[in-house]
Amino acid sequence: MRTFLVLASLLAATASAAYATEYKSGPLTVTDPWSRATPKGAQVAAGYMTITNNGTTPDRLVGGSSDVAGKVEVHEMTMNQGVMKMRPVKGGLEIKPGQSVELKPGSYHLMLEGLKKPIAPGDHIKATLAFEKAGNVNVEFDVRAMGSETGQKMPGMKMPGR
Repeated sequence: MRTFLVLASLLAATASAAYATEYKSGPLTVTDPWSRATPKGAQVAAGYMTITNNGTTPDRLVGGSSDVAGKVEVHEMTMNQGVMKMRPVKGGLEIKPGQSVELKPGSYHLMLEGLKKPIAPGDHIKATLAFEKAGNVNVEFDVRAMGSETGQKMPGMKMPGR
């Protein structure tokens, strides 16, 4: 039984890795873009992914666009005296040569502001990511259930200027 569980776990891990979606532009690879479902009336959503720079020069994710949102910005979440704060990343998010940057809950992410409709599990959000050197990359975010992945509750989150 133990051997079966180990094999089943390995198979599940391999299967999910095999289905990870990749998008490429020049030396950049964007892997597994995803977002969480939003409650009715929500005006914002977040986008997550991993970006790998296989080139020899740095690049920057400077923003993006999507037909489901009025604006797409690169944001960072930080903890300050027990309060989670979110702010735009001025000048964009650097991806150094030979390195990967993970956009994930509680850290760097894309903020989709001014949502035009709720986002439901199973939806796919088309977006264009804007990079300083690699240019635009068209991606599709898989929408997962609220609380999925490494999702964290964010009590006390403050958004400056909002």
